[in-house]
Amino acid sequence: MLFIASIITNLLVYGSLASPLTQHHAVHERRSTHPAGWTRRSEINNRAILPMRIALVQSNLERGHEWLMQVSHPGSEKYGQHWSAKEVAEAFAPSDETVTAVRDWLHSAGVSSGRIWQSQSRAWLHFNATAEDAGRLLQTKYHVWEHEDSGMSHVVCDEYSVPENIQKHIDFVYPSVHFDIPLIRRDDNTNNLASRDANGPRIGEPSSGWLYKTTQWIDKSDLSHELVDCDQQTTPACLRALYEIPINEEVAEGNSFGVAEFSPQAYIGMDLDIFFSNYSQRVVGERPIEKMISGAIVQQQNKSCQFNCESDLDLEYAMTLVYPQKVTLYQVGDVVRGASFNNFLDAFDASYCEGDDPVSDTIYPDPSPGGYKGFHTCGAYEPAKVVSISYAYNEHDLLPAYERRQCNEYLKFGLMGSSFLVSSGDYGVSGISNQCIDPANRAPGPNASYTDGTYGTFNPSFPASCPYITAVGGTQVIENTNVVEALAAGQQPEQTCARFAYSGGGFSNVFELPDYQAATVKQWFADHPPAYSSDRYNSSQQTRGYPDISANGANFAFAANAEWGLAYGTSASTPVLGSILTLINQQRLKAGKSSVGFVNPTAYAHPEVFNDVTLGSNKGCGVEGWEAVAGWDPATGLGTPNYPKMLELWMSLP
Repeated sequence: MLFIASIITNLLVYGSLASPLTQHHAVHERRSTHPAGWTRRSEINNRAILPMRIALVQSNLERGHEWLMQVSHPGSEKYGQHWSAKEVAEAFAPSDETVTAVRDWLHSAGVSSGRIWQSQSRAWLHFNATAEDAGRLLQTKYHVWEHEDSGMSHVVCDEYSVPENIQKHIDFVYPSVHFDIPLIRRDDNTNNLASRDANGPRIGEPSSGWLYKTTQWIDKSDLSHELVDCDQQTTPACLRALYEIPINEEVAEGNSFGVAEFSPQAYIGMDLDIFFSNYSQRVVGERPIEKMISGAIVQQQNKSCQFNCESDLDLEYAMTLVYPQKVTLYQVGDVVRGASFNNFLDAFDASYCEGDDPVSDTIYPDPSPGGYKGFHTCGAYEPAKVVSISYAYNEHDLLPAYERRQCNEYLKFGLMGSSFLVSSGDYGVSGISNQCIDPANRAPGPNASYTDGTYGTFNPSFPASCPYITAVGGTQVIENTNVVEALAAGQQPEQTCARFAYSGGGFSNVFELPDYQAATVKQWFADHPPAYSSDRYNSSQQTRGYPDISANGANFAFAANAEWGLAYGTSASTPVLGSILTLINQQRLKAGKSSVGFVNPTAYAHPEVFNDVTLGSNKGCGVEGWEAVAGWDPATGLGTPNYPKMLELWMSLP
């Protein structure tokens, strides 16, 4: 059965577009290959109606970094003067010049004003046109393609052109060269929480590869409450000792801490209480503030570590370390197809919603059997002051344009005073599931080619590689080290995480080296010339290095499915750092100051507030990876938190 996935909406005939005024056209986008599984069938019926969407170029993106540094760099007179959501939206909305130029072009081609409508965000222009008229407007031809696995069809062109004077005002046009259709396998008629769509799994699904921590199950009688055992089991008491985190007793008005979880991952309330009963009695019975995004539920149908361990772990530690401060749970996506980071970001910025990519994002209403049939959540919530995300992609899984668009969104949230923290990964210089980039085919995207992890090019993590994220690496207490004695002697008791999980780190293949990090990274290259050549990593010395900060990520005692286990990975490290920043925000807000916001510029300007880690490496791709050394390194970043020093620093700022 032929299905054009809502692209061909009907066979009504619109008045034909006039030939546009004579202008020089240039190719705006071209596709040299097509995704695997797609076959061209025929040219589309000229009378078919296509819903056209034009993404307009945002204003002032080139100034965004400058504005963010003004409110984030400790040497700026405007430090802490964060923007409102309205101010951010207005600053980056397409300019009147852009809107007028594109409208005038459409009018010259015969698209009347009454047929064009602009989105509330001003970022999109919409109109319907016949396939013949759309082809004339964009100087292209549309064809029907069919997918062999799903049996679904889609309408795309090989390339399209727009007037040269219009190019600078347009990001892209839909439909065009993009295979932007959510695919469902033709034999997938079940409401299976672990099912995959034909594009591959979403980040919350167990099969997606992000579930990278190894878990050891232990008997409750083997749990330790002694600091001398922190090299074998990490507990809230161990973290408080390592980073001098106080037991919190108060709440500051306006403070907030959010933890993102992606369906079908879900916490179990009983597990939280089992954990709290053992480590923090006063938190028993507490639950996170639940904010559901795009059909999300805290599912309780599938109960196993693959579905509950991540959420249980994140919330058990976040809630224990900041209580009585409430923790907000952002549960993202329906349980059938889950969601992406873009679906998550949509909930905070309505102007971002219309640019989701159905190949990488879930599009709502969800056409999957049993999927959420409502519309996606757009601009319904304000981001918390600190947001912890324990999920990731390989940077190489996605196209650079997609990643840059998303990264700019984190920039905007930094302007608003939010700190977004993301785990750096658990396979060292390898990617998720120990994948390394195939040196014979380095093309990124949904059809990326990987090796088995024993060789290949280093595989950076995303969003950790975005320069407007704080990427969190992982450490562990050195084996046979008595934490109490080591701290009393002024010794560093931690090394790079190297048991079951290896701290993710390296250099981006997409993002430039940010100015706040440039001197530090260049000094590292000068002092520690890498032994690897450009066939292993981006050796230009001009790209973003990560992680930024680390925290313990090994041997975390946690409760899941009414059992006790030990968890490993930077997904544990991230809510720990988030908790510390939340407590610092509490003190700043009590003093009438702003939240810390985007922390990286201040962190790199003051590395002395972190505990330097100089032992271990983050191996992967058949090599030892990057070694932890004095100062910043691409294994543990600037080091681990020192709460008293961090608090003193941030309280000294305006």
